[in-house]
Amino acid sequence: EVQLVESGGGLVHPGGSLKLSCAVSGTSARNTLSWVRQAPGEELEWVSTINIRSNNTYYASSVKDRFTISRDAAKNTLYLQMNSLKPEGTAVYYCSTDTAGRNRGQGTQVTVSS
Repeated sequence: EVQLVESGGGLVHPGGSLKLSCAVSGTSARNTLSWVRQAPGEELEWVSTINIRSNNTYYASSVKDRFTISRDAAKNTLYLQMNSLKPEGTAVYYCSTDTAGRNRGQGTQVTVSS
């Protein structure tokens, strides 16, 4: 079983940047790790996925060219660099072993507001 612990959220102005981290422990047969988010009153939304074998990355159209997913295998850590943040990016961000967020951590709050 994989345990996931997110950190790095906070309050940022529109146009600002944040870098989220996710400490990954345990073992999994899955080849991918993902970020998902949930805005207030909304469903979980897939944000990005990385294939840990190929390092191929995938992004939702709403974040493409602004967010970057990466991982440090030596540190067992997943990252999400978020640039040019918009108010609609306000959400709880989770890392997950699946794109639907069924196995996710406790989340970290990101608030984009002036």
